[in-house]
Amino acid sequence: MAKTILLLSLVALTFSCLAFAFEPSPLQDFCVANTTSTARVNGLACKDPMMVQASDFSFSGLHIPGNTSNAVGFGAKAVNVVQVPGLNTLGISMVRLDYAPWGINPPHTHPRASEILTVIEGSIEVGFVTSNPENRLISKVLQKGDVFVFPVGLVHFQRNVGYGNAVAIAALSSQNPGVITIANAVFRSNAPIASDLLAKAFQVDKKKVEQIQSKF
Repeated sequence: MAKTILLLSLVALTFSCLAFAFEPSPLQDFCVANTTSTARVNGLACKDPMMVQASDFSFSGLHIPGNTSNAVGFGAKAVNVVQVPGLNTLGISMVRLDYAPWGINPPHTHPRASEILTVIEGSIEVGFVTSNPENRLISKVLQKGDVFVFPVGLVHFQRNVGYGNAVAIAALSSQNPGVITIANAVFRSNAPIASDLLAKAFQVDKKKVEQIQSKF
């Protein structure tokens, strides 16, 4: 009997750990984010349900292209809990991605979400890299209507390989997936990572690292 109780306890603990590994499920119909609350919770505090309006669940403007007039030729328009408070506790968000000809969405990761991307217009090369020690690149060129999945936490990228503009829509499995752009995190951290450390990590000359850091 004691062994049975112990086994059931371990099973319960395992499922509890799995549950807390992802965003908590809502315990009511909705929990619209109260952006004025000072309460510190994992997510955002709930707005009074009687004060909720349709505007808390809607967003306008996804038809407008993002700004690609930048060094990488890429623009993103996010629709997450910041733009749509009604997404709070629902564990989903989306983003419009615009690419100038040969524009790139640089290698980055979403620490809290998997991503599924659909090409709306153009031809887009996509890929992600598996974790150590394999560091295997899994890549493909997508055409209009194609879909690709980026597993949570893995470094991934996109590149417009056409001569016209490209557009994609991506859905993410978090109300606030987060973005860590690898180059920015490494070379533009606040405060800067020591150049001699980066030189050793990348196996390049220290002056080369300092040159890259100055460009950021």
